Amino acid sequence: MTTEQTEQIKREEKRKRDLVREIREDFAARQRERRQLELGWQLNMNFVSGNQYCDVSPAGELEEEDPSFYWQARRCFNHIAPTIDTRLARLAKVRPTLNVRAFSDAEEDLKTARLSSNILRSVKNRVGLDKVISRATLWSETCGTAFYKVLWNFDDGNIIGTDETGHSLREGDVNVVALSPFEIYPDSLAAEGMEEVKSLIHAKAVPVSEIREKFGAEIAGRKIDDFSLVPYSSASGWKKPADGDSRPDLSDREILIERYTVPDGAHPEGRLEIVAGDVLLYEGPLPYRNGDRGERKLPFVRQTCVELAGSFFGGSVVDRMIPLQRAYNAVRNRKHEFLNRLTSGVIAVEDGSVDAEEIAEDGLYPGKVLVYRQGSKEPHFLDCGALPAEFEAEEERISGEFILFSGMSEISRNSANPTHVTSATGLQLLLDQDTERMQMTVESVDGAVKEIGKQVLHLYKQFAAAKRLLKMTGEGGSTELHYFSASDISADDVEFDTEYEKTPQQVKEETLALLSAGLLGEEGALTEEMRGKILDSLGYGNFETARGISKLHLRKAEKENVLLLSAELEADSYDDHKLHITEHTRALLSGGEEDPAVKARIEKHIASHRAKS
Repeated sequence: MTTEQTEQIKREEKRKRDLVREIREDFAARQRERRQLELGWQLNMNFVSGNQYCDVSPAGELEEEDPSFYWQARRCFNHIAPTIDTRLARLAKVRPTLNVRAFSDAEEDLKTARLSSNILRSVKNRVGLDKVISRATLWSETCGTAFYKVLWNFDDGNIIGTDETGHSLREGDVNVVALSPFEIYPDSLAAEGMEEVKSLIHAKAVPVSEIREKFGAEIAGRKIDDFSLVPYSSASGWKKPADGDSRPDLSDREILIERYTVPDGAHPEGRLEIVAGDVLLYEGPLPYRNGDRGERKLPFVRQTCVELAGSFFGGSVVDRMIPLQRAYNAVRNRKHEFLNRLTSGVIAVEDGSVDAEEIAEDGLYPGKVLVYRQGSKEPHFLDCGALPAEFEAEEERISGEFILFSGMSEISRNSANPTHVTSATGLQLLLDQDTERMQMTVESVDGAVKEIGKQVLHLYKQFAAAKRLLKMTGEGGSTELHYFSASDISADDVEFDTEYEKTPQQVKEETLALLSAGLLGEEGALTEEMRGKILDSLGYGNFETARGISKLHLRKAEKENVLLLSAELEADSYDDHKLHITEHTRALLSGGEEDPAVKARIEKHIASHRAKS
């Protein structure tokens, strides 16, 4: 090795050390900038979990509050947790499902839209997208913000071969992961969306064994005592242990720092740098072409509970309810203390008249033989008066403000009907009003799911190069196998149509209403195709005795439409000619007439059906 090569290696090593130091300093600066926000999130988690006697100290730590007197009651009457549960249940009912809508009636556009919709449906079922969205929504409702990370996992998917060492090679597949706000560090807390973020750090504490497996780097583990970097569940919350150590103990771990930078003049494809400890694990361009027209952008999707002006992280309804919860706990506890005085009483004893220690230990229980000094005044209970009406008024007022601040009325939160509305339409209107109060949250979930769908299709467009097998759902719940490649996916020229999931009972009621109104038939009669669709919606998609043969005829006609694009085809004598003619005419009107050769073949095929009918 020449001297020049040695110097070049030293310069490269120094550059990497400087880069690692710069990334770690950048991460530390973003941690300090976000410290107060993290304390607020931890406080929210405590109040949701029921640990409601804690607050942020002047020193910038989350500490347990001490009672003013040892005898003070400090019970929690948690109104925040059921409110969050109700909001999560309401948001689960308005969760959108993604369908890809074709731009035109052309057969190619319809095929692309159907394929893209089935890819999204397949990914949703495989990764458990409903559970991922539920977890992210729990974070956003508790802390105000949640994130999704859409990535391509090369170790997932079907096995396509083996490498030289005998390890299985897989075709790869999309993964969608829900992230807490504790893991995300933007370059600016004033950015109002992901599109305004120029650089973002994703950091968390991971076992060194995971780093060794993914990157092949040997890193010495250590104890991580930073609460914000610990992967934990928001359902458990945080509570200060009795020994005073408020930090969880995680040893043999290291902080994995991933810094993403969007494309700029110096780096047209963006930058991704990964650091753990003092080791640079990876540096290179952003890995995914997940933006419009194949652009590279951050593989993260943001979801908020309440948008805040000039803030990257959103607000939460828990923030609004914490002062009310403190006031409500105080009123209920003072009320119980007053009731305890009325029931247990405060005993007045003249000095030296009785054994004071015995009275303090046993009180004046029923049937007690009380001996007091002759000539002295007997012990008696002090008159504490009646319970002031202000207690009841204040408790009722605070309960009403919970409804105002949370956006959840009593009919949703308590299953109560204070308005005494009895009609089904009126009750439904009251429930719809609760959904309207959560419209900003609903729109955020809707936009996040739509962005996830776009990034999923872009990743398949980038990595699904070879032929892949997809199980597609046909009419009636039937399963069809379909081979596709990246060229069959149009991730840009599609339009996403978000539909909200309905319960089976709602679908049945709407279908029967449309059928009663005569809107599903043609000239008062139901076609075989429409009869099958109605059976689908009513839950009888596999009711073969009513629709089996017509379904097979329609599927055969669809296959013939594909064959007619390149060759002539004669009708079979056993075809249901009426169904075939309808399906072939639909193909003709959906773009087949634009090609004279295709149009002539379809018309000739239709003529053969008419001749044999």
